[in-house]
Amino acid sequence: MAAEVDPAYFDPLGVDPEQAHDVARWRRAERARLAGLREGLGQAGRAQVSGRIAGHLGRVLGDRGVVPGCVLSGYWPINGEPDLRPALADLHRAGVTVALPVVETRAAPLVFRRWTPETKLVRGDWNIPVPPPEADELTPEVMLAPCLGWDGACFRLGWGGGYFDRTLAAPVPRPLTIGIALSAACLPTIFPQPHDIPLDLILTEDGVAATRPEARPEPRTHR
Repeated sequence: MAAEVDPAYFDPLGVDPEQAHDVARWRRAERARLAGLREGLGQAGRAQVSGRIAGHLGRVLGDRGVVPGCVLSGYWPINGEPDLRPALADLHRAGVTVALPVVETRAAPLVFRRWTPETKLVRGDWNIPVPPPEADELTPEVMLAPCLGWDGACFRLGWGGGYFDRTLAAPVPRPLTIGIALSAACLPTIFPQPHDIPLDLILTEDGVAATRPEARPEPRTHR
């Protein structure tokens, strides 16, 4: 999996290196703990959580004006992440354009390529299945981001590669960003650093768990 962000990344941001190392050590320990929590659910427990999140996701997308023609980026589940692939297939059938993230350049923003249930995937970084290079490159209006941990300010703790943060720092306008997480993975804080970018909302098996106050209310609509 992704390594911790290189401490040199913090220097241009004016972050005290010692403080950055302390946060990095804490995050490593939390990642291990939270991964174990997720693993402890077992296959049946993960399937139940995934189904509940998918149900809430459908309602959230409806409330936020996601209609046929909108571009939504999902993700391919790894390491016990909630599996929303059936929901992505349903969205595709409903006319939503679905994409998956692809790491095409290390330490750079993600690229998003079109996915359908019939797409023949290839192995990407960390052996994650991704659409092939010939699949259309898209700009998401809605982005789902799997979270190992999260806090009430909508900051996300991921695996540490920094790809979602780099991606959100780049696009204008910003997509509606929805963190997909377990309710039990809530943290008092992730000790956000200058490079951390909050999501718009966090969605768990219990529903919407946190919302960023200044979150954009809805994606662009298509008629």
